[in-house]
Amino acid sequence: MIKERISKLRDKFKEFNIDGYVIPKNDDFFSEYSQKDRLKTISNFTGSAGYAIILRKKNYLFVDGRYSIQAEIESGKEFEIINLSKIENCKLFKNLVLGLDPKLFTFKQISKFFEKYNKIKGIEANLIDNIYNNYPYVSKPFFSLSREIVGESHLIKIKKAASIIKKKKSNYLFITAPENVAWLLNIRGNDNPNSPIPNCRMIIGSNKEIFLFCEKIKAKNLIKEKKIKKENIILPKDFKSFIKKLKKNKIIIDEKSCSIFYENILKEKFSIINKVDPIYLMKSIKNKVEIDNMINSHIFDGIAMTKFLYWIKNKNKKEINEYQAQSKLENFRKKNKDYLYPSFNTIAGAGENGAIIHYRADKIKSKKIKKDDIFLCDSGGQYRYGTTDVTRTICFSKPKKNIKEIFTKVLKGHIAIATANLNKNFNGKLLDPLARKYLIRSGLDYEHGTGHGVGFFLNVHEGPQSISKFNNVKLQEGMILSNEPGFYKKNKFGIRIENLVYIKKYNKRLLFQNLTLVPIDKELINYKKLEKKERDYLFNYHLNVYSKLSPFLKKDERKWLASFI
Repeated sequence: MIKERISKLRDKFKEFNIDGYVIPKNDDFFSEYSQKDRLKTISNFTGSAGYAIILRKKNYLFVDGRYSIQAEIESGKEFEIINLSKIENCKLFKNLVLGLDPKLFTFKQISKFFEKYNKIKGIEANLIDNIYNNYPYVSKPFFSLSREIVGESHLIKIKKAASIIKKKKSNYLFITAPENVAWLLNIRGNDNPNSPIPNCRMIIGSNKEIFLFCEKIKAKNLIKEKKIKKENIILPKDFKSFIKKLKKNKIIIDEKSCSIFYENILKEKFSIINKVDPIYLMKSIKNKVEIDNMINSHIFDGIAMTKFLYWIKNKNKKEINEYQAQSKLENFRKKNKDYLYPSFNTIAGAGENGAIIHYRADKIKSKKIKKDDIFLCDSGGQYRYGTTDVTRTICFSKPKKNIKEIFTKVLKGHIAIATANLNKNFNGKLLDPLARKYLIRSGLDYEHGTGHGVGFFLNVHEGPQSISKFNNVKLQEGMILSNEPGFYKKNKFGIRIENLVYIKKYNKRLLFQNLTLVPIDKELINYKKLEKKERDYLFNYHLNVYSKLSPFLKKDERKWLASFI
């Protein structure tokens, strides 16, 4: 099927006078999770980031270190797999004309990745859609969240945003990331899997006037609630004609999600004075109500995860497979009336599959979990109202000494982040080495960031903050991040320990506070390698988990959880 689609795509090269075609993971809203996964359509690759380049006689798939093993398995027969870090200076193909859909790329993307050695040709008709367009369409209207849920009215948020637009001496802000529109208007939608994203764009003026670009059916509830005037709903197809009617001439756009297509339209009318959407930073700082809702969601999630871990470690008398395990976890989550759906596809990898950082168990060909396997389970949920993400690595029999040693090094890195002084380590770039240092001393490391930002009942991966080698965003009270160091031995095992944390101020000191309430497998820990402060941390963490979750557990589950203290 993939061969056939590639062949059909190549048939169009002559028609458009191109030597190759570039396909990104993102859709035209630059969402991580989308109903339109064109990259999977042409390459069979299911990871959350990457680019395919189809040439006349050769195919390339660029992915980052998280997906190198997965890409080889899913796409290696038809594609040469190359690390994404090499795409900027890739001379495997040069002096070519590469076609692409201008709605799916920003100017920053093409200048960084594709223009150095080749010419770019925008083709408005998406060539993947020409050969396959059987994607689901969701027509459900957007819905609003009350002030009791989000803690701040949309009118106050609009006022704050308008004030920033004025300070930057602009007339308008064009919001192209749907999650930013969602936050500003206190709305959510059903347009994407895994995230309650409302697919739309928006212009807000320095005078607080707003214009929403979406289909009329989507805005039905918002008009009814008088959140926005009917005449201020603009159909996407009318964007260009609407822009011509705007009277002032300075606008802010977002270089991460404003496509070449939209930027070219805006350039005809406006002076673009800034390319950073300020909503990202505003949205990243959660208020007390949002934090409280996230805390409650993590209690719900902790109950489900703890019941699952007890079940898989103690109740599993017969051999089960990875898919059955992840289905059982989903069933535990579904028992809570506030649970909606997973916040991403569950990663349930046993043995060698745990080394595939973003592995996904296949229903039919799922691996049986053996007693001597190390099992890595990374999962999360969307709750009313909150987003969770947690990884636990567990064993079913006495683990090998080297696995125990590595797990303990990962745990020490995890604790180093959890207990870090954020006044001193005030951004992700400064924090990241703390998580890796115990592994690096032994010549080990992992090919992913240590932590990502998390949205409030939005995307499970949200910036601008993260814990990585490259992130300089100042960490502030109210931000939520993941803390997830790991280690992966190809064809052998994978280890990761992940909690979500939020930043809280104690006597002028910024510190992380755990949201996640799930026990860490004590059988994988070499306690002799832990310092007293690390052992104290683990004791207090498990005591907190027990005190919060025990009222919701059965007697045997409580007894098991108490053994961690």
